[in-house]
Amino acid sequence: MTSFVLYNYFRSSTSFRARVAFHLKNIPFEYKPINLLKDEQHSPDYRKLNPLGGIPTLIHDGKIIPDSMAILEYLEEIHPSPSIMPKDPYHRARVRQVCEIVNASMHPYGNLKVTKYLGETHDYSQQQKDQWVQKWVMQGLDALEKTLPEFAGKYCFGDEVTMADIVLYPQIITCQRFHVDLSKYPTVMKIFDNLDKHPMFIKAHFSRQIDTPEDLRQP
Repeated sequence: MTSFVLYNYFRSSTSFRARVAFHLKNIPFEYKPINLLKDEQHSPDYRKLNPLGGIPTLIHDGKIIPDSMAILEYLEEIHPSPSIMPKDPYHRARVRQVCEIVNASMHPYGNLKVTKYLGETHDYSQQQKDQWVQKWVMQGLDALEKTLPEFAGKYCFGDEVTMADIVLYPQIITCQRFHVDLSKYPTVMKIFDNLDKHPMFIKAHFSRQIDTPEDLRQP
């Protein structure tokens, strides 16, 4: 039995981050589904693991590591090869900066609990939710499109996958789901298209997980 247990949800962009890091580093893990639509993240047992009820949560040899960014850093430290961070300290800092643009300035606005609150409390229609997400994530996309050309090759930082790619890719899928106009971001989309062909990103994709509904499943 594997010593790594990952609680996650097929469609969660933060869960994707953890899954693809495991695959890139060739670390076997046990997949434990948490169905956000059934509010399983709010169960007393899960809240003992993750007080915020967020996903993913990693259990490694009895140690609990909630939050995707903490999980990525943890996996990099205990399994540094293959690395998902550049060797150069400056480039490592800039990778973290790109991650923060996505994690702090884009991801929260399309989070399920946020869009659910907008609907239940303010009676937002789906179109209004789309507009809400578009307004905020496009600010992040503008910043990424100005930042990445200095460093980009095939991926965000040259031709090797880094933590920046791991965080960026599922965020673009979220942008597509909320009908964000991505035509203005050629550098971002070139990187996304390259990552979309990467075998480990294909393996981690939401459409290929054990809890993916049949109508969303792809081979």
